[in-house]
Amino acid sequence: MKEYDLIIIGGGAGGFASAIKADELGLKTLMINDGLPLGGTCVNVGCVPSKTLIYRAKLVHTVKKKFPGIKPSLDELDFSKVIQEELELVDKMRKEKYEKVLSSLENVDFVKGYARFVSENIVEVGGERFKGKKFVIAVGSRARVPEVEGLKEVGFLTHISALSLKRLPKSMIVLGAGPVGLELGQAFSRFGCKVTILHRSERPLKFADAFLVNRLIKILEEEGIRIILSAKAKRVEVKGEEKVVYFENSGVHPGGVRMYTPGVHNSASAEEILVAVGKVPNTKGLGLEKAGVKTDGQGRIIVDKFLQTSNSNIYAVGDCAKLPLRLETTAGREGTLAVENAFENRKEFIEYSAVPYTVFTDPELAGVGLTEEEQAKKYGVCSCRVLDFKNLPKAGIEKRTEGYARVVVHPQTEKVEGFHILSERASELIFPASIFVKKGFSVKEVAEAIPIFPSYSEVFKYLALSFYKDVSKLSCCV
Repeated sequence: MKEYDLIIIGGGAGGFASAIKADELGLKTLMINDGLPLGGTCVNVGCVPSKTLIYRAKLVHTVKKKFPGIKPSLDELDFSKVIQEELELVDKMRKEKYEKVLSSLENVDFVKGYARFVSENIVEVGGERFKGKKFVIAVGSRARVPEVEGLKEVGFLTHISALSLKRLPKSMIVLGAGPVGLELGQAFSRFGCKVTILHRSERPLKFADAFLVNRLIKILEEEGIRIILSAKAKRVEVKGEEKVVYFENSGVHPGGVRMYTPGVHNSASAEEILVAVGKVPNTKGLGLEKAGVKTDGQGRIIVDKFLQTSNSNIYAVGDCAKLPLRLETTAGREGTLAVENAFENRKEFIEYSAVPYTVFTDPELAGVGLTEEEQAKKYGVCSCRVLDFKNLPKAGIEKRTEGYARVVVHPQTEKVEGFHILSERASELIFPASIFVKKGFSVKEVAEAIPIFPSYSEVFKYLALSFYKDVSKLSCCV
């Protein structure tokens, strides 16, 4: 039986970050992976392919919207070539960023297969056993399939199969208005697919700023996407060449937040159904009970803030861990910290309240820190300001004035506690915003900053100045 200082189960973002750090520390390490190829969700079936498709769809939409004299014909669109280019990029990045990286790690061995714990410090892979002093579990997640009568029999797409379609469907029903549902729904719509999105609750993206979500939903509907909220799918069947989803729709949207819902409907039909209702951790079959590792009722591994499980020698990171903000970025950082904590006796952790996220719709929706609702609940008051991008010169230059942004400031200390942005390039803007939040910048310090003119980064200065002045009455240079 081979013995290792560290055994990593999973070859995605968290697993690779762990392997790189372990190699730097000179630890004898084994990585075990199967299911998705090396690189896991992000490079193979998540961030890279989806954002590639989204960007291509944005190009088509931008030409149609901004240059009315140019009329691209979607009838001549070769969707198969769009997908081929996407998959070629995935293959290239997997080889460059994962396969070659793994081969360069001198202290890391690799075994392809599914690992299963047979004791607290031994795993079995294809009949062969390996012993480890420490473990990092980074097995990721898969698409959750809702229990809807007839859905499995009729057939459906997940984000994986949707990103490898060779032919553009004429129409699509998306179950779920989370990040995946909204991103892919908009992308397919812009390529010419008629899209209907059904969302179970009265409000999508509950983690985000309610006003900005409301605005995003309106923008998507203006593009022609049919969005029905409070719609609980009950049954699916085939009628002719289409699939029909029957659902309950209360039409009620409590909480004082008005969402845009085009009427009350009992059914929707389309050529394809895309399931985008969340994730399930890939922990089933790992034999965690043999290792003394506890999970919650949904299969997520319970860890402390130092990423340690109920077994002090086993750590868990990424989508399979029960922690806030399950992102590629957090998985990578967690993988590094897990190895440092395990082998360097450190007590490092992530301040998730200062970790930014982005929903890659167009415009993008990004945020970090407290929302208006969260601050009101925490302090009983809200010290916030909203900026209409009509007051941002760069947005006017590029004809992207549909955006808004909000800053949340501590009511007593005036330190910035949250930024939320719906705009072009929000994914780029939210990183400096996260620094303001993490370092506790005051609104005065942000107001005194000197950003580039004209640029979208001026949004921070204008938001901060709005605590003291009417920014609609300011000149460009302030």
